[in-house]
Amino acid sequence: MTHTELERLEGEAPRFQATLRCRPRYVDVRRCVACGECARVCPVSIEDPRCGPQARRAAIFLSYPQAVPMAYQIDPRRCLQLTQGTCGACARVCPADAVRFDDRERWLTVSVGSVVVATGFRPFEPPARNPWGFGVYDNVVQSVVWERMLSAAAAERRPVVRPSDGAPVRRVAFVQCVGSRDESARGHEYCSSVCCMTAVKEASMALECDPSMKVTVFYTDMRTAGKDFDRYFHAMQERGVQFLRYRVPRVDMAEDGHSLEIQVVTEDGRRAKHVFDLVVLSVGMEVPSGVRALCHRLGVQTDSHGFVETSSFEPVKTSRDGIYVCGTLAGPKDIAHAVLEGSAAAAAATVPLADVRNSLSRLRDFPEERSVADEAPRVGVFLCHCGSNIAGVVDVEAVAEMASRLPYVVHVERNLFACAQDSQERIRRSIESRRLNRIVVAACSPVTHEALFRETLKNAGLNEYLFEMANIRNQAAWVHGRDPRAATTKAADLVRMAVAKVSLQEPMPAVTVNVNPTVLVVGGGVAGMTTALGLADQGFPVHLVEKSSQLGGNARHLYRTWKGEDMAGFVEHLAAKVRSHPYISVYLKSEVVAAEGYVGNFRSTIQKGGATFSVDHGVTVLAVGGTAHKPNEYGYAESQRVLTALEFDKLHAVGDERITEAKSFVFIQCVGSREPQRPYCSRVCCTHAMQAAVELKEEDASREITILYRDVRTYGLRESLYRQAREKGVVFIRYDLEHKPAVRLGPNELYVHAMDPMLQRPLTLRADVIILATAIVPQSAVAELAGIYKLPVNADGFFQESHAKLRPVEFLTEGVFMAGLAHGPKPLDEVIVQAQAVVARAASILATRRRSLDAVKAHVVMENCDGCALCLDVCPYGAIDWESRSPKGRETHDSVRLPVINMALCKGCGICQATCPKDGIRVAGFSGRQVSRQLQTLLGSEQGWAAS
Repeated sequence: MTHTELERLEGEAPRFQATLRCRPRYVDVRRCVACGECARVCPVSIEDPRCGPQARRAAIFLSYPQAVPMAYQIDPRRCLQLTQGTCGACARVCPADAVRFDDRERWLTVSVGSVVVATGFRPFEPPARNPWGFGVYDNVVQSVVWERMLSAAAAERRPVVRPSDGAPVRRVAFVQCVGSRDESARGHEYCSSVCCMTAVKEASMALECDPSMKVTVFYTDMRTAGKDFDRYFHAMQERGVQFLRYRVPRVDMAEDGHSLEIQVVTEDGRRAKHVFDLVVLSVGMEVPSGVRALCHRLGVQTDSHGFVETSSFEPVKTSRDGIYVCGTLAGPKDIAHAVLEGSAAAAAATVPLADVRNSLSRLRDFPEERSVADEAPRVGVFLCHCGSNIAGVVDVEAVAEMASRLPYVVHVERNLFACAQDSQERIRRSIESRRLNRIVVAACSPVTHEALFRETLKNAGLNEYLFEMANIRNQAAWVHGRDPRAATTKAADLVRMAVAKVSLQEPMPAVTVNVNPTVLVVGGGVAGMTTALGLADQGFPVHLVEKSSQLGGNARHLYRTWKGEDMAGFVEHLAAKVRSHPYISVYLKSEVVAAEGYVGNFRSTIQKGGATFSVDHGVTVLAVGGTAHKPNEYGYAESQRVLTALEFDKLHAVGDERITEAKSFVFIQCVGSREPQRPYCSRVCCTHAMQAAVELKEEDASREITILYRDVRTYGLRESLYRQAREKGVVFIRYDLEHKPAVRLGPNELYVHAMDPMLQRPLTLRADVIILATAIVPQSAVAELAGIYKLPVNADGFFQESHAKLRPVEFLTEGVFMAGLAHGPKPLDEVIVQAQAVVARAASILATRRRSLDAVKAHVVMENCDGCALCLDVCPYGAIDWESRSPKGRETHDSVRLPVINMALCKGCGICQATCPKDGIRVAGFSGRQVSRQLQTLLGSEQGWAAS
């Protein structure tokens, strides 16, 4: 429900009454097909700063190109018809009759069990008076606008131009921390987490547009702390992006009236001036004022910045039962983590509703599928005008006339919008009345619309796979928009090829697998226990396997979260809940030694002591954690006063005299991290150093504490710890890999030699205790389980997710998930979020007792297969195995080993078919005959179709 706001929430969980205010859109989303005809005739032109400094839009517009729903809306403050009653042009040209000037505000009351608040953020808008010239100089833009400028230039294959005079941008500067980490901007002392990577990414985009562009990034600390982020950062350095560690005090206009000057003071005290064509402000995140009011109405607690307060142990739960939060409203974060939190909030919100799962679901009824086995192909071709998106370029009538002459085509029909509901009904009636048994739709992208047309075939009683789609919008009208003849010729070729292919298409039976609703969780740390409890609370039986003799994992070595919450009590409480849960079976001193199967039907072999046993389960969760790197530098293991961070915490907690009597502490950061052998950030070390330093100072303000760092990465709201440490007198000295600190062990004292970049001279620090922030490395079990379940790991040895944003907790192997440090270094609250996200994703599989799979699968042609095993070697999903059998059509009584396809694992990618030299394996819907016929058609020969 778009254009809708939550005005009131009454009652208590799980029985809320929500009052919703639905604002008028003035466009019927059920009829609008987003053709754009309305916007083309609208006489109003409005600045659209989101899409660039010179971008404009009409009073009727799409919010953005991938809007959901994909429908236009009218700005009632700018529309001439709504404000003056003098236009209405959009309604007159709308081919779908979707404009509704009489639309009115509506109020709805709905009953809900849980509420998830995910209202997002607003990019920081510098005030009218600001040191960067924003709002004064045309060539100073926000990072969100710069990205739109780059996207538009790349799409149109033109140079990026600056707003003031249209000259190409050759030199661009990024100014970091605008509206973040800024104590002068009230309420913006926090780090916005994403800005450093945004600058690195947009620098890459700029070089894609123009490889000769000179890109400079002015930064304080480079906080590329995410998984593989540092690799991306170093790649940009190698491509020539200049990263300068300066805080920009102001931006001035150059003498030419267009270029911009930035003057900085270098670390050695010299002044330097840089001139640029454009300056990009990497603006931070802030909570919109309207969202603050919403949180107040909902009765959830927020912090001084307006972010919703949560616990590290329940990171998506608000202060009010039944209300959950995710995304940037809970604090600044990037897309990948926001996606994780969305899934985590979904899991948390559905736990109280598990008893009524599927009670409101309704199964779709389709007519019985008719058999076409004895019928000759009768092809129907349906061409879409897509308003003027296609018909404005492609001669659709000429393509239709051509299609009518193709073999097997018995019906050709043109639709203004093939995806519209009335058009779908006409296609269904045509299939039934003309006895069509193969369908071609020539329209837009199958990615967005193929499922819709397949459903239309099912509604007509036809197998949904007797269908082919020709993308004549994206691949013809759009790419050849300035050459209608070429677009029409290509559209005709695409239709001919689609008809050629579909005429050989055979019905495909539905592929389903039974789903075992049991879960195997490997790893008994916080990630594993959180996952096990979450799924058990949803009603699914869980087997929890832990290699050690107790639950808790690495968390048993932690004492407080960065917010000061007690870790020991939390871990013990979590372990007790796991041990007492009726749906969880715990296996200590056990490990997985073998596995087989596929999504919904796995079998894993567990070894406990000298015995082994098997468990059957529907999904697998791997949460085997990480471990601390043991350094061989800085005097570690040579002195009992050189400690790792974990060792320091333990001694500090028990009051060891090495800590209580010490007066000087030196923290050395990035020990074993962000170096060539481990080029990644361990994410937790900077926060821990700040927390420990603050505690030491609070115990004794006279203590001398120095932190040797490369970049301070207290991202997000953790920046408050960095500020506290500075206020308490903690000294920070930066170092780089060329000038690493050195430790000298004295008879009674420790000495640390470092280079001070500000003083440009070496320093010697006396220390009673040295604390090393060592890297987090993967457990050996990661590699072992990767081999057992045939899973990928990244270059650093951590599990590799399928997609960082779209499938952040899943492997390519469906039904296998990851959580915690086995995926990569992260703090406790992010571990819990990831585990809860696994709960949501796994539950979506387990909640259905039968799982439908796509029918496009490979199958073996026994009479052609000679058992060479090439297909088995190349299958990326492990879907092909060997089986001994007597091949059909062979004059032999001996059994031979031949391949067999596991339909649940096969994705229909076609690598096996492309590899087989004997046509011994084929992918349904993509047979060699179909591909050959398409190629023959493209080369201009439809003769012989009927005979073949």
